[in-house]
Amino acid sequence: MQTIIGWDIGGAHVKAALLTTQGQVIGVYQQPCPLWKGLDQLRLAVTEIMQDLPAGDYHHAVTMTGELVDFFANRDDGVAQIIATMNALLAASDVFIFAGNSGFLPALQVEQKHYAAIASANWLASATLAAQQLGNGLLIDIGSTTTDILLLHEGRVITNAYTDYQRLQSQELVYTGVVRTAVIAVAQTSMDNGQAIGLMAEYFATMADVYRVTGELNEAHDQTDTADGAEKTVLASSRRLSRMIGCDFYPEELARWLDFANNLRAQQVTNILRTCQVRLSLQAEFPTDAPLIGAGIGRFLVRELAGLLGRDTVDFSACCPEVSEQSELSTADCAPAVAVACLLFASAPYQ
Repeated sequence: MQTIIGWDIGGAHVKAALLTTQGQVIGVYQQPCPLWKGLDQLRLAVTEIMQDLPAGDYHHAVTMTGELVDFFANRDDGVAQIIATMNALLAASDVFIFAGNSGFLPALQVEQKHYAAIASANWLASATLAAQQLGNGLLIDIGSTTTDILLLHEGRVITNAYTDYQRLQSQELVYTGVVRTAVIAVAQTSMDNGQAIGLMAEYFATMADVYRVTGELNEAHDQTDTADGAEKTVLASSRRLSRMIGCDFYPEELARWLDFANNLRAQQVTNILRTCQVRLSLQAEFPTDAPLIGAGIGRFLVRELAGLLGRDTVDFSACCPEVSEQSELSTADCAPAVAVACLLFASAPYQ
């Protein structure tokens, strides 16, 4: 049996998970991939990850969201070009594409009629694995850019939405994350020195600045340029936040900007909480003791959400054997990549 690599091809990052022939995760990897700049970014990211892997024969399980970037003419074009690029980089006969409820398709057999099922299906991989392993729960995957909120009941993913458009309507997809999201996309006002103040509608700061100032951002998770291209320090992040309300920054006022960051953080948590409450209210038979399942690099917020909702928490890493201590990344940080690898391991195409 060959080792499996799970790939999650995003618009800003490529993530990968390495499974042994026994189905154990022994490595997770992430490389920046600003795919809107062109397919060379994907080639570079995948090559970098492959160079970090031990030599061996691999099967590859691929899921994606990167087809949405504006480099591509449309989603079908993005799916086709991403698959073609992965086939060229890897042994095409060993590449399997995750097509959601249709399972895995050998890459060489993918046709245009399959593209809709393949596009942006990475959330379903994570949710399917979590449902199979944990049975019941509310999966909350908070990443650098987006948050997925999915009900899992009796081993099934409870949803009538599939495309990003449908999932934005159902509020199972919320465009808010802990790194790349612009501050102005989270709040239009904040508190400063005890007074409410409007925020400038400018790309002066991101939520990475907020969580850097609060001390919650793992720098290994932040592979995105800052809004002003300057350094990634607490002082530089505070300076970027000060611009949001037209102020100069003085180091002796650092406590002021910590308060400011905490207010923005609270607004983001409240926004996610409201969406969780909406999803829970739509499932009358959802068990009251079902936990919140935290995934993604922003899952530190899930513990707070669980307290507000009166529920326990389970880490996504409980769905699969935890990675060895080879990096600062965990299986829960790269849930879709881990999920497609584990699902392929158990599926017919792999056998």
